Amino acid sequence: MSQPKYYGLNELREMFLHFFETKGHLRLPSFSLIPQNDASLLLINSGMAPMKPFFTGEQEPPRHRVTTCQKCIRTGDIENIGHTARHGTYFEMLGNFSFGDYFKTEAIHWAWEFLTSPEWVGLDPNRLYPSVFAGNETTPADDEAFRIWHEEIGIPKDRIFKFGKEDNFWEHGSGPCGPCSEIYYDRGEKYGCGKPGCTVGCDCDRYMEVWNIVFSQFDNDGEGHYTELKQKNIDTGMGLERLACVMQNVGNLFEVDTVQNIMKHISSIAGAHYGENAKADISLRVITDHIRSTTFMVGDGVVPSNEGRGYVLRRLLRRAARHGRLLGIHHPFLYQVCETVIAENAFAYPELVEKKDYIIKVLKVEEERFSKTIDQGMEILTGIMDKISADQINQAVFSGEDAFRLYDTFGFPIDLTKEILAERGLPIDEEGFFRLMDEQKKRARDARKDVSGWDTDEMLAVEGKAEFIGYEKTRGQGKILALLDEDGKPVDSLTEGMKATVVLDSTPFYAESGGQVGDSGAIARGKSIFRVKDCKKSPTGQFLHLGVMKSGLMNVGDTVKSVVDEERRMAIMRNHTACHLLQAALRQVLGTHVQQAGSMVDEHRCRFDFTHFSAMTPDEIARTE
Repeated sequence: MSQPKYYGLNELREMFLHFFETKGHLRLPSFSLIPQNDASLLLINSGMAPMKPFFTGEQEPPRHRVTTCQKCIRTGDIENIGHTARHGTYFEMLGNFSFGDYFKTEAIHWAWEFLTSPEWVGLDPNRLYPSVFAGNETTPADDEAFRIWHEEIGIPKDRIFKFGKEDNFWEHGSGPCGPCSEIYYDRGEKYGCGKPGCTVGCDCDRYMEVWNIVFSQFDNDGEGHYTELKQKNIDTGMGLERLACVMQNVGNLFEVDTVQNIMKHISSIAGAHYGENAKADISLRVITDHIRSTTFMVGDGVVPSNEGRGYVLRRLLRRAARHGRLLGIHHPFLYQVCETVIAENAFAYPELVEKKDYIIKVLKVEEERFSKTIDQGMEILTGIMDKISADQINQAVFSGEDAFRLYDTFGFPIDLTKEILAERGLPIDEEGFFRLMDEQKKRARDARKDVSGWDTDEMLAVEGKAEFIGYEKTRGQGKILALLDEDGKPVDSLTEGMKATVVLDSTPFYAESGGQVGDSGAIARGKSIFRVKDCKKSPTGQFLHLGVMKSGLMNVGDTVKSVVDEERRMAIMRNHTACHLLQAALRQVLGTHVQQAGSMVDEHRCRFDFTHFSAMTPDEIARTE
């Protein structure tokens, strides 16, 4: 078998995008790893994910033919990273897309042209094998794709493989879906399993899928019924690193040129070289993969935290740092390696270069933070594991209490603790860990919980929601829906001196929200005055006016006048505006990753809490001011 011509990863990316530009496609830059207006994803995990609105018709695409190279992160099997040469969290997905424009014929012909033409990639056609959907009881076989491959491309029937729904049909719940056509490349016997009958579809590494065309032609109602779509779409996905493996004739993604250069930097720091020691190879793969992911995540605005995508970032960084320790690196080093990641990707992703100083700073601060506790935490963890092993108790389990202490005191994500325990074959009481986590969160919620009485059963039973007129007016008229005493119990009337809560059907009083305090003022009926000291909102949408009855008498059902303290309201509004200006200044000085994490605004001041990875320097404070 002839070997393909060598192309570097960066060359292949540019070649693919340029090829589809010649076919009338608009080249778009990679979308951010942070999904926009898509709560279903934590991080972008495929080339089509950022373009869902174009496929569904919710948004008009900039052109009906588009090509991209999309940054992607998949975190479903982090524990496998390093232990195999196949798995990785970060990858780039090459794609060409049609939104109601061309369909199967063009997509198949162009895939074949790009892969086999000497002008482009130039792979040996005899080493390529397409597959199509075989069909089942609910969805017909893709005879059209089979016909195109056989009659128009000229592939013999016995070299076109038919697979079932699991391999050759793309769907995700209800909505647009369709059959796939994949293209496999025969890498040769040295990558095979040696078993008789080894062919396309085998689990070994000989036949590598390099191209996948999704023909989005059906709508699934979620109950197994498929109808033809009026607008048929094309979604092509091809892993850039996979194609580079083929073109460079290397065993796996860690041997691809750009990825290998990152690993060599790690090797030079650790004094450990790939291929010399199986255990060291695991650590080299872990660090190489994770530093690629984290560099791009930080570049797109993700910051380390204990929740969501920030937790994924923290987990990857701390896992990489721990594997650095296994290689004998006992000082922060990941921030140095990220410079190589940026250099290897500078042409395709110039924003990494622009944000280089920021990315390095985030990684360095997080690594330094973990470095202060990792050795002490590992010592405690090892001691507990040794004790469990020494006791030789068959049912010995690492306690949830110890796992929680490692997390709470030493910053060990539960996943990292689980992985280290798995290496020793020890189980963990995850249920106990999460119970303690929930208790800690409950304590935090209770500490913040308001005690004004709004969460009583009586309050929840009040019918009707208040109309808020406070955006337009500071005075109004309304009816008393309910009265509560200072214990939150309903009463029919208020007399002078009573501390109470008044519920109205219409109010100009702003209720405490988003960090801004509630309005104060007065509610009056003739000479009867209720002095409002604060205003809050119940879970059922009621406006709760908290205060004291200064004079006279008020009853449920009375019609009353409401008057907001205008001078105080205006002072609060000015400080609220200052909060927005402060956030804008912080994002300008520190970066767009700055997000509000809380605030407190009253008539005297504004306090703004925000996410950042380190204390601000005097210079940053001065520039913000």
